[in-house]
Amino acid sequence: MVTERKWIDHSQPQTLQAAVILSYMNAALGVLSFVVSGGAGLGGALLALLVVLGAAAYGVANERRWAYRVAVGAAGVYLGIQIVAFFVIHDFAGVLNLVFAGVLLALLVHAQSRAYQRIWFH
Repeated sequence: MVTERKWIDHSQPQTLQAAVILSYMNAALGVLSFVVSGGAGLGGALLALLVVLGAAAYGVANERRWAYRVAVGAAGVYLGIQIVAFFVIHDFAGVLNLVFAGVLLALLVHAQSRAYQRIWFH
């Protein structure tokens, strides 16, 4: 039996699909920011967190329970970092980062996402 791996699972609820896409985008933009700035603009720990979030998104797309838990934890830590950064920096980009971090966590812990992963993830 061949198991098919996928980047996005269209049979999952929209909340999980959006969380997976947003996680991929955060990871990709984090890596891009790190490369463009030569490692100066984004801390290594934050980059690692975003890469973990991207990897967890792949696991969520493939219905792995551990990946869902890692994604929720990483999104929570990322939101906390964005809250602190917002109060320290006070700029418009900080507002956008804070909003998107909050949306990501909200999508992951939404009732539809939690119910789906409780039933279908293994």
